[in-house]
Amino acid sequence: MTDSEPEDACTYCGSDLDAYQPVFVDERRDGERIPRGQFCNYACLSAYVDEEELVYGDACSFDPGA
Repeated sequence: MTDSEPEDACTYCGSDLDAYQPVFVDERRDGERIPRGQFCNYACLSAYVDEEELVYGDACSFDPGA
């Protein structure tokens, strides 16, 4: 976050989240919530995931014979 971005800014584009119905992303480790980002909409979330290559190597495996 830069000095010109609001405190509650979109992780991707820096927009003030007060003007949106934001999407918050977190994960849980040992029952504790760990914030990972806040986004003004799903488009920013999707763009962030793509640019950060967060899906590479993180796919579930499916075995139809199991």
